[in-house]
Amino acid sequence: MHPDQPAHTATARAVEIHQPTPITPAVMAPAPLVPVQPGSVPAVASVVLPDGRVVTGYAITPTQPEPVAAKPAISRTAVNVALGSIGFLAVCGGLLLLTTFITALAALVQQLVMLAAVIFGGWIAIQLFTTGAKSGSTTVNIRKAVIKRNHFHG
Repeated sequence: MHPDQPAHTATARAVEIHQPTPITPAVMAPAPLVPVQPGSVPAVASVVLPDGRVVTGYAITPTQPEPVAAKPAISRTAVNVALGSIGFLAVCGGLLLLTTFITALAALVQQLVMLAAVIFGGWIAIQLFTTGAKSGSTTVNIRKAVIKRNHFHG
């Protein structure tokens, strides 16, 4: 305890209980209003604080919440089925993407093969249909040759 503060001892204090007097409401409309009072008027408690102040108020009893009904137990099989269906949906999405990827890859390979065939065919066509106008080319005239008794007669 701090030396500057004097030690306080617990002292018994008197508590006064006041019963409030209900005020009847003023009649505003020509029809008479019937005031409805609670079954009992709650007690008012006054408490004197250590510094001399008096606090007055109604004593409130805490309300107890209704007990929560117990949740039914979920079977292990139901949990496994739910988890399995989630996994199956994830796999189906992945398989759909995989088949789409394979289809696109097959189309790409097919187009590359077609492109190679067109380029190679064009190169061969150029080789066949060009004349010997290039410099350094040799023209060979082929005529009928006769081979008799394993001897060439040209």
